[in-house]
Amino acid sequence: MNKMYKAIATASILAMSLSPIAAFAQPQDVPPAPIHAGQGNIQNQAIVKPATVGLITNFTNDKSGKFVTVTGHGLAAVDQSEIVLAITKETRIIDSKGRTVPLKKVIDEQRAVKAFYGPNITRSLPARGTALTLVVQDYTFTAITGKVTEVNGTSLTVQGTNLYSGLEDTIILHIAPKAQLLNENGQAIQASDIQVGMTVKSFYGPAVTMSLPPQSTTNYVVVTMSEEETAPQEAPGTDGIITNAVDGKITVIGNALPQGGVNYVILSIDKETQIVDENGTTLAADALKADTRVVATYGPAMTMIYPAQTHADKIVVKKAEAPKIIGTIEAGGPANADQVYVNVGSDNDKNNDVVLNISDKTTIIPALSGDAELKPGMRIIAYHSMAMTASLPPQTSAEVIIVTE
Repeated sequence: MNKMYKAIATASILAMSLSPIAAFAQPQDVPPAPIHAGQGNIQNQAIVKPATVGLITNFTNDKSGKFVTVTGHGLAAVDQSEIVLAITKETRIIDSKGRTVPLKKVIDEQRAVKAFYGPNITRSLPARGTALTLVVQDYTFTAITGKVTEVNGTSLTVQGTNLYSGLEDTIILHIAPKAQLLNENGQAIQASDIQVGMTVKSFYGPAVTMSLPPQSTTNYVVVTMSEEETAPQEAPGTDGIITNAVDGKITVIGNALPQGGVNYVILSIDKETQIVDENGTTLAADALKADTRVVATYGPAMTMIYPAQTHADKIVVKKAEAPKIIGTIEAGGPANADQVYVNVGSDNDKNNDVVLNISDKTTIIPALSGDAELKPGMRIIAYHSMAMTASLPPQTSAEVIIVTE
C-alpha cells in the first residue's frame, strides 16, 4: 500500500499538533443502543460493541462471500488490532452523519474506518467475524511500529516499519494533548513513561512534514515492549514439507522451529487456520497439497502420540519446489558413511539413480520397526534439495527421508 502522506511545511507542526486531526482514538461516531428489559422497559445502559479503527488493507469478493481486512488498533484495549470481517447485506457502511458510503470509495480513497462487529469472532490470527457497521471517517492516517530512539519532551523519534506500506521509516512524532497512550496491558500511561529503547506502535497523520526526518502528530501510542523486556516468544512450529493431505489434515515433516515444535506432526486445518503465501496473501485450503514446502505454526498443546497431532494456527506456503524420489537403498556405489545410494524406482535402470548426502539437518522418519539407521534394502521416500551435481549418479542433499519398509 502506498504511503498516505500529505506534505505540509515544517513550520506548521505546532499548529498541527493542536488540531484534532486524528480523532480516531475517540469512540464518538455510533451512539450506544439502549437495552430492553424482559418486559420491554428501556434501561439506561449501553451495549458496547467491539471495534477496530484502521484502514482496509485487503478486500476479497468470491463465491465464499465478501470480506475486508481492517488493520489498525482496537477501539478499546481488548479489541482486535487486525480483523477479517464478512460484509453482508445487513452491514451498514456510513459516514459520521449516517449517510451511506460505497465500499469502493472507502477503499480507493484509503479512508479510515471504525469497524464494529459482533462478539462472536474466531480465535485465529487475525480473528474473523461479521461486520455490523463500518463508520467511514473523513480522514486517513498511517502508522509505524518501531523503537523509540529519542525522547524530547512530548516528542518521540521512532525508527521502524510503516504498518501499511511495510517500508523502513523514521519519524518524529509530537504527542497531542489528548492523545491515548497505553502500555502493553492496555493501561493508560503518561508521555513521560515512554523511554528510549521501548518498542511502540503509533498512529499519525494525515499531515506529515517534508523535513528529514518527517514530523507529524500522534493521537494514539501503545507500548508493545518495554526496554527491559525481551521479544515475545513466537509460536512453536515446523519448517518442512507436506507429505500427505487428506480430510482436513496435513502431515508436515521437516525441522522444528528455533522457538519450539516437532519435526513430524499431523495438523488439523479448519476455517480458523490462517493460510498465506510468503508475501502474506491469503490462500485457500486447496493450496495445502502433498509435496509442498510450508512453515506451520501451532499451539504448545498436542497429543502425546507419535506423530504428534494438533491444530494448525498458521501455514505459510512457500514457492520453492520439493523434489521427491522413491526407491531402494543399495550397498556399494560411490556413497560413503554420510551418503546413501538410492535405486530410484527399484529397477535395473542406473541412469536415474541418486546419491543422497545425509547431514544433521536431514529428518529421518523410521518405519514401524523404529530402526532409524539407513541400511541397504530399505525402501524410502526422500525429499531433497533443488541443487544436484552433474555427476553420474547425481548427488544432492536429503532433507526428509521416510522409511516405508
